[in-house]
Amino acid sequence: MNIEYMKLSVAPMLDWTDRHCRYFLRLISRHTLLYSEMVTTGALIHGDCERHLRFDAAEHPVALQLGGSDSGDMGRCARIGADWGYDEININVGCPSDRVQNGRFGACLMAEPGLVADCVRAMKDAVSIPVTVKTRIGIDDRDSYGELVDFIGAQAAAGCDAVIVHARKAWLSGLSPKENRDVPPLRHDVVRQLKRDFPDLPMAINGGIKTLAEAEGFLDHLDGVMIGREAYQNPWILAEADRLIFGDARPIPDRHRVLEDFIRYAERELAAGTPLAAMSRHILGLFQAQPGSRAWRRQISENVHRPGAGVEVLSSDCIRREYERLQERARLRGDRG
Repeated sequence: MNIEYMKLSVAPMLDWTDRHCRYFLRLISRHTLLYSEMVTTGALIHGDCERHLRFDAAEHPVALQLGGSDSGDMGRCARIGADWGYDEININVGCPSDRVQNGRFGACLMAEPGLVADCVRAMKDAVSIPVTVKTRIGIDDRDSYGELVDFIGAQAAAGCDAVIVHARKAWLSGLSPKENRDVPPLRHDVVRQLKRDFPDLPMAINGGIKTLAEAEGFLDHLDGVMIGREAYQNPWILAEADRLIFGDARPIPDRHRVLEDFIRYAERELAAGTPLAAMSRHILGLFQAQPGSRAWRRQISENVHRPGAGVEVLSSDCIRREYERLQERARLRGDRG
């Protein structure tokens, strides 16, 4: 497996990393690996594949995350994902929600390493693209390092191309999915040790990483870093990723240019019947901490649901005006000095 493309990725996040979000993030970083939301095998086998799998060619490299535990279904759905053009198929062994547990997938599968390995084998037999596993460092009281090594070893033996390890254990009862992202303590040291014990298995770390500087530090010991909520809420942290992480010396994009490019995308999608709100919700962090950003977000939230609302709702003119006002104020201060 070529591990270069896994050096930095944005985590699969339910209700967040849909195709519109991924297109937007790709405008900021050309190289960062993007993941789909988790899609269950049942949704692909019995549902609308186009709704779940459609994506724009600009999104590459893009990975599909599957939720399931039946090896036959996982192999079948991996094949479907590969046929749709995804660059990687990932198995969710990290989500702790009750709904996911009831479907027998997600973090609860850490208790069944052999079953996950069967899924990996079936998927490897079905596709020629990388098959990866995203997991935790343990579940409930089954969080010994030995159990984690056994789990990872089983996946490596099954032919898993890479693992992404969320450096927290998961509590399958007593904590909500949100609490499971914050309450269990981060154990980055465990993931570093895991890489030392599996030096030939490509490995990325996830959990609590909020800056590219932090990511660079982890890349001294690991093959990749996955950033989650921070990349969604403050997407501009990815703006220097191509230069700092991937060595691409091309100039970083301008926020207003990114917005203009996204508006052109939104125009095409609106013409195809996509609601504006389904797209605009993903870009609200673009101008985070910039003068005028609050007014811009308010402009969108107050107008995007109005009948006939078009892409003019997304205009950043209010931010440009605020910037010009501040520049003029600074000039006047300088003149007085």
